[in-house]
Amino acid sequence: MEKRTLLAVVLSITVMLVFYFVQGLFMPPPDPSAQAVAGQPLTAAPGSTAGTLPVVETPVPGLPVAGIPAATEAVGVETEPSAAVSLQEERVTIDTNLFTAVLSSAGGDLVSWKLKEHKDQNSPLEMIFSGDSEAHAFTVAFGNQDAVPVNAVFNVKRIDDYIVEFFQDFVLPPGTGSYEGGKFRLTKRYNFKPNEYMFELTILLDGGYSVSGFNFPGAVGGSGAAYTLGFGPQIGPRFEKLDQRSEYRNYYSFTNGKRKTEKINNVLNNSRATWSAIAGKYFTLIAVPYLAQYDMVFSSKPEPGLSATSRLYIIRPSLNASRSEDVYRFYLGPKTQDDLAKYNNGNNSFNINDMQLIQVANSGGFLAPLEKGLKWLLLIFQRVVRNYGVAIILLTLLVKVILFPLTKKGSESTLKMQALGPKIKEIQEKYKDKPQEMNAKMAEFYKKEGYNPLSGCLPMLLQIPIFFAMYNLFNNHFDLRGAMFIPGWIPDLSLPESIFNFAPVRLPILGWSDIRLLPFIYVGSQLLYGKVTQTPDQKSNAQMKMMLYAMPIVFFFILYDVPSGLLLYWIMSNVLTMVQQLAINKYMAPKRAALAAAAASGSSSNSESKPVLAPKLPPKKKKKK
Repeated sequence: MEKRTLLAVVLSITVMLVFYFVQGLFMPPPDPSAQAVAGQPLTAAPGSTAGTLPVVETPVPGLPVAGIPAATEAVGVETEPSAAVSLQEERVTIDTNLFTAVLSSAGGDLVSWKLKEHKDQNSPLEMIFSGDSEAHAFTVAFGNQDAVPVNAVFNVKRIDDYIVEFFQDFVLPPGTGSYEGGKFRLTKRYNFKPNEYMFELTILLDGGYSVSGFNFPGAVGGSGAAYTLGFGPQIGPRFEKLDQRSEYRNYYSFTNGKRKTEKINNVLNNSRATWSAIAGKYFTLIAVPYLAQYDMVFSSKPEPGLSATSRLYIIRPSLNASRSEDVYRFYLGPKTQDDLAKYNNGNNSFNINDMQLIQVANSGGFLAPLEKGLKWLLLIFQRVVRNYGVAIILLTLLVKVILFPLTKKGSESTLKMQALGPKIKEIQEKYKDKPQEMNAKMAEFYKKEGYNPLSGCLPMLLQIPIFFAMYNLFNNHFDLRGAMFIPGWIPDLSLPESIFNFAPVRLPILGWSDIRLLPFIYVGSQLLYGKVTQTPDQKSNAQMKMMLYAMPIVFFFILYDVPSGLLLYWIMSNVLTMVQQLAINKYMAPKRAALAAAAASGSSSNSESKPVLAPKLPPKKKKKK
């Protein structure tokens, strides 16, 4: 037995030696000089091909490798792939009812997201807006927002029509501390839904027993970071400039039930925000991370070919574990009430409730409730008439009807002020050197006459907040985008109309390249409005007459490029106010005649003790039955 056991051991050792000899002779190890540098795969196992999805090891892009300087370009240093393994970039297309997405195996990034139901110059609207070079959104970089994004070519695993996975193995290079040489796998899994603008992105770091922690240098505050997930360079649609009127970018976070406007390049440490967003005029990116804590930063880092960028970085803090799986959800689409509200009621594929994403579309400030009410009324009218232009006219008419009692009262107050004018002037002359006593006498006089000097200004004061609420509504309400009023003239109420375009020629100083009709109609309506509503004392006041003609001209230049929906509202408001004023003037004519007769007979020169009463209308005659 002992001899047989000894013989078996000897034979085993002999077979192993022969195996290693043959392997070294016919299948030598790869030449170290063929190893790749930052961002490129290392040599794979012998005989593997790209078609069989080989597992390869890649140094971390941007981190120092022995003998090779750290990459400084945005996509790292590119070198020739290993001769043994040559993974070629692969494009994966996801087609749903709402969008077409294109992903690249280079970094496992999203390179295109086109909305089928929304157009940009008659083409599907591209939400990942790039400059001179192709955009790569949802990149992963090992470190903070300044680290170089991973640009290695990943292996691709198409799970089904809406789920795709990208994975690649990496090795920690020298200079990464006690974990140097540790191997780990980075996996990016995208999960799209056929009827959602929201998708799910899972970032998986798996080091097995080789890596017991992920802590890369260069993180916020020097504390280290596992990785940074970045979106950029810009959301669509295309724009000439962010002039804060025709297009803008706002940055929000939503924490503890409140929306907060954030600043560019302001790092929010451990923000614990429910979501964060980059919001344009009509479209938005909303990030919903499922991490307990993270650092977030918005950035406008410049890029060739773009006048402005809008980037969002979510920085994953360093973790002391060999495995981490983080789930993020991103909304990349329109700021419409219906599309955003579904994440409040659970009527979505993710079963999300009470996320308040609609806050991205709502205006802030004290006028927000008024704007919300006006939007509600506008939507009701639009559902009835099926034309937003007509709906704007009906909304304007409703506002004027509601304000008519105050307008009428203001006109009556103005007439009474004319009756009290001589006595007011008498008090002012008598006590001109005693301002405090003059104010007391004026207050006493107003009280005796039952007159409130602010009553004539009230209708005008109320129209100011309504105008600004209307401006915000017509400038930001998504459903006005592409809403036609009159074919061939006003095809889009969210944009200025044009009757003649002479681009690329532009007028000097003004920079106009279009002749627009609505601004001229506005000036005419404003001049007529001022003429009709002008009081007798204003007619004799040279300064007031100058204001009457100068202000519409000034506003003509200010409002030349505003949305046509806003000008339509203002023109209709002027026309309806003129009609109201003509009706009020007819109603007030007997009072004015009585006032003129009283002034002619000298009845208005009353003593200080005798009240000055405005003439009253004679009682109406009863009709005989």
